[in-house]
Amino acid sequence: MTVWVTGANGFIGRHLVHALAAAGRAVHGVGHGALDAAEARRLGLQSWINGEIDAANLNALAAAHGPPAQIYHLAGGSSVGVSIERPFEDFSRTVTSTARLLEWLRGAAPNCSVIAASSAAVYGADHPGPIPESAAPTPMSPYGQHKLMMEQLCASYARSYGINCTVVRLFSVYGPNLRKQLLWDICSRLNAGQPSLDLGGTGAEIRDWTDVRDVARLLADVAEPSPQDAFRVINGGSGRGTSVADIAAGLVRQWGGSTAVRYSGIARPGDPVSLLADDASLRRIGFDWRIPLDRGLADYVAWFRQQAA
Repeated sequence: MTVWVTGANGFIGRHLVHALAAAGRAVHGVGHGALDAAEARRLGLQSWINGEIDAANLNALAAAHGPPAQIYHLAGGSSVGVSIERPFEDFSRTVTSTARLLEWLRGAAPNCSVIAASSAAVYGADHPGPIPESAAPTPMSPYGQHKLMMEQLCASYARSYGINCTVVRLFSVYGPNLRKQLLWDICSRLNAGQPSLDLGGTGAEIRDWTDVRDVARLLADVAEPSPQDAFRVINGGSGRGTSVADIAAGLVRQWGGSTAVRYSGIARPGDPVSLLADDASLRRIGFDWRIPLDRGLADYVAWFRQQAA
């Protein structure tokens, strides 16, 4: 089976390509980042186009390798902070790229199914417990708003043109090769030997942390179209919440030492107090999260030290 991955050179994309190739899929990618042929093969890509998600590049892939049976759409903005600083750039990366992809599919490969990576950021704030997919979206940031707009485009093309779309709302994905956000920031400071860590927020913020290797399995597992619905939304979370303070303490413990962690008490812009998945949909399909948090943090610290050596 031929599958395409947009954003295949990104954090989640690289892990997904590896999982798909290991399962025997012929994987082709398009997105940003220079990859030579040797590096593309190492990742599991049979071909790679460094460029925009647009008709020219999609046509080039189809001409060279035939139309895809499935497209994993991971291209898009990946940072709340960047979306606040440069909202139009985030809109272009997330919304415009999705519109171009869906319009190309409508004309060139209408039977191809789409698995689109969205974000729990669409839910926004004021959710004290597990959030079901039916909760009303109230995004707090341009990042969350643009992910919601991406979802609405998928729903529109599913209703109007029969394009089968599965949207997976990912929660707090971490793991080897993540070079930004909380875990990267803390390990960078620990590696620099800082005697204490000063972090924003209160430390009590709850997140649903999922290892990227499990997330790659999840995306691959939900690829089969739903026989009932052309469009569906699935929470890509474990249903287990862990505070930022516990994550920081776990990283310090895995690193070794007794570095103190302090919190400013000031909420970060666009940062909800709690984002925790209601995982009923994943339990119904029998998906299991295999990598416990302690092991995931240990693996991340080991990976970071290897990169820093």
